[in-house]
Amino acid sequence: MVRASARHILVNNKEACEALKSKIEAGEDFAVCAKNNSLCPSGRDGGSLGEFGPGQMVKEFDQAVFTGEIGKVIGPIQTQFGYHLIEITKRSE
Repeated sequence: MVRASARHILVNNKEACEALKSKIEAGEDFAVCAKNNSLCPSGRDGGSLGEFGPGQMVKEFDQAVFTGEIGKVIGPIQTQFGYHLIEITKRSE
């Protein structure tokens, strides 16, 4: 069964999400940005969500994690919770 590990940053709006993505792509640390900006409790852990399988996250998030490029910052991804930046840290087939 496919499993993935990822971390994310959750914010209220697309503009904030895009601004954080630009900072990370310019060299800011993803985990630090998550700690300072994420609305999700996982922000305290640098945005880490641990390991999970298909169907354990909301549809839009799940699709991004199981089809996206490993190690690249993906987003903004809109879900019912807000806007996410996602970094897939590992995926096994």
